Amino acid sequence: MQGFWAPRRIVMAGIGLAIVLWCVLALNWSWLANPKYQGLLLQGVWTTVWILVVTMVLGMALAIPLGLAQAAGPWWLATPARLFCGLIRGTPLLLQLWLLYYGLGSLFPSIPWIRGSDLWPILRQAWPYAVLALSLSVAGYEGEVMRGAFKGVPHGQLEAAKAMGMPRLTIFRRIWLPQAIWRVLPTLGGETVLQMKATPLVATITVVDIYAVSSRIRQDTFVVYEPLLLLAVVYMAIAGVIVFLFRWLESRVPVKTA
Repeated sequence: MQGFWAPRRIVMAGIGLAIVLWCVLALNWSWLANPKYQGLLLQGVWTTVWILVVTMVLGMALAIPLGLAQAAGPWWLATPARLFCGLIRGTPLLLQLWLLYYGLGSLFPSIPWIRGSDLWPILRQAWPYAVLALSLSVAGYEGEVMRGAFKGVPHGQLEAAKAMGMPRLTIFRRIWLPQAIWRVLPTLGGETVLQMKATPLVATITVVDIYAVSSRIRQDTFVVYEPLLLLAVVYMAIAGVIVFLFRWLESRVPVKTA
């Protein structure tokens, strides 16, 4: 308790509270009363959250086989996996996003059977390319992380399971994958926060996330700082929820010794 009530913490808390009160009382927040902007803000937060969740799930679903291929796969699987991870990690995410949207997306309208298919109402929108680009980004970075996690699982445990006659798929499902996920869980929380910080890039291809809403409010009202401050608060709140959830997950995972 003495550490919590240390003078420096009290001073910092007082400064932080004073800044918050000044922002609330001195700045112009009248635009928040506009129902149009309230609806746009809710829509933007929802878009940011679902894109973050979907791309992390899809990216990890790709990262696991990419990491496994590099850690234990034959060369004809390991080499393409390494090349893919190297390409994703070596090029900017914005470039990847634009190549998919302005490159691949611009080819589809010229292909008659795609324009006439049931997928065209989806492919003509921007969000599928945003989801694809962000998912591939997660896969490229986390594939390398999973490679190290798979290699970090003690080999003796896998050999013992083989000696007991356990099938390979069962070994992977009950021993290898759970321990690899457990090892990357702290890193995965940080990567999820970084993925959240990358979501504003989707605004560059007309996806209306919370960053795009903030930019529209600034253009409409000529109020500069207040939408940006609100944007920062929203991102900090989402990051706080992410950190809390991953810490809760870490506390639920039993500690195992190698």
